[in-house]
Amino acid sequence: MAKKNKDTEYLAISTQIRAMENGLLTRERMEQILEARSDEEAGKILQDCGYPELDPTHPERMDAALSAARETTLFELAAAAPDPRYIDIFKLKYDYHNVKAILKADAMGTDPDRLMMDMGRVPAEVLKEAVRSGELQDLPPRLAAAAAEAKAVLDTTRDPQLSDIVLDRGCYLDMDDVAEATGSAFLHGYVKTQIDAANLRSLIRTIRMGKNVDFLRGVLFAGGEIDMDAVLNVSESGGRDLMEVYGSTRFRAAAEAGGEVLGGGALTTFEKLCDDAVSDYLAGAQFVPFGEAPLLAYLAARETEYTNLRILLLGRSTGLGADVIRARLRASFL
Repeated sequence: MAKKNKDTEYLAISTQIRAMENGLLTRERMEQILEARSDEEAGKILQDCGYPELDPTHPERMDAALSAARETTLFELAAAAPDPRYIDIFKLKYDYHNVKAILKADAMGTDPDRLMMDMGRVPAEVLKEAVRSGELQDLPPRLAAAAAEAKAVLDTTRDPQLSDIVLDRGCYLDMDDVAEATGSAFLHGYVKTQIDAANLRSLIRTIRMGKNVDFLRGVLFAGGEIDMDAVLNVSESGGRDLMEVYGSTRFRAAAEAGGEVLGGGALTTFEKLCDDAVSDYLAGAQFVPFGEAPLLAYLAARETEYTNLRILLLGRSTGLGADVIRARLRASFL
């Protein structure tokens, strides 16, 4: 394990982050956007919060604008962070997303560019050339290994879902490597909580689809706090033991919603509550005056904000009712 940066090295950036938190969309601001009488009024509220024009009638343009805002945030904080690996945690997932886009596009004979997001550790064009040529040696090791394995799986099985699982597993392993290297217990806990959320989603989906335990074993990710054997036992019980495993954890509400899904309910609330459980973990950073925790929590809060903006604006543009949109918004913890 590498030597961890001292918390005092984060005094300057922690002060910067506390100031930046004032620009986050509060629940009150989101309510104002939700209740705005026109798209123009909603847009004005967002511009007052520093966002460019976001046009939900053109989702690709809106996503590009949100991506640009995300990239600006990562760039600004990377320059000030004592350890850039804390920024990498929020960048590396885009590398894996881009590999998925490249492999699927190549299999279908289409262009992946419109699906790629140039916000990872590796420039999108460099990554595309490496994956297509098979010259992966200059990529981060975990990414290179996952890309090679995912391509082999897709070439052999023609099943993009299996290829995606390989890349998702590589992504979590990569995140775990970064957490281990930094020596940050808070970051490690964040990664573990994300893995637990992913495994709970897989558990509910596989039971709902009637898949067996062996299938679930193949899609679970190691490294979470919740024992994988316990998750597999829930699958064997058909979901009856769900609350025995999750009832005393931060995933209790998500598991209860998962039980409703198994009874024929919709996935929407369940998915939201899985995300909210991760936010619940990050909420602990509010009580940390300085260190890496406020930095990680702020970046995660921004990610939640981008998700909520997309839900808000697309929901408004498609005529969804305010209560329906409100129920889908992820919890804001800052």
